[in-house]
Amino acid sequence: MPDTNPDMSILSLILQASLPVQLIMLLLIVISVVSWTFIFSKRSALKGARQQTQDFEDDFWSGGDLGALHQTVTKRRSEQGALARIFDAGMTEFLKTPNPHNALDGTRRAMRAAFQRELDDMETNLGFLASAGSVSPYIGLLGTVWGIMHAFIGLANVEQATLAAVAPGIAEALIATAIGLFAAIPAVVAYNRYTGEVDRLATRFETFVDEFLNILQRQTPA
Repeated sequence: MPDTNPDMSILSLILQASLPVQLIMLLLIVISVVSWTFIFSKRSALKGARQQTQDFEDDFWSGGDLGALHQTVTKRRSEQGALARIFDAGMTEFLKTPNPHNALDGTRRAMRAAFQRELDDMETNLGFLASAGSVSPYIGLLGTVWGIMHAFIGLANVEQATLAAVAPGIAEALIATAIGLFAAIPAVVAYNRYTGEVDRLATRFETFVDEFLNILQRQTPA
């Protein structure tokens, strides 16, 4: 006898789902792909930022001349990290201000502006991960509700309602929720982790700004 059981494989259920559910699944897959792209790119960017920050701090606290360090940073600015660019902004402002007493205020403002630019750059795409993590389960739930509703409406044309008749429709609907969770969970985990790393780097930058300003203040004649 031929097998009359419906094909319950995941691929078959996706292909047999109603068009709205398929569109929702496709949207969730796109969100997941974009999220993973941002996850890997942000992981690489933050790893590089941590290493560049450590390298610059080692150079800065090695006891060398600040003028020579500034020239090195200026010549290789495109290769320098965020902390080096913050230092460059402050040192440049300090050197171009003729009055050393007024230079400290300008240096502080320049470094704060550079700090905010670097922080905004490090936080790029984190907002998308946060949105994907919070919205994807609801999008998947929408697909599930639509699929279950479609499955029960189909029972109106069946003489005898059985579990076998409604099971495929419910199963394909639940796949939408599963895909939504698959898109949301990595995004939430990555967002929480990367936000913590950005906050730690921001704390290091703020500490450096305060310490550098103290050094300049001590070097400024009374």
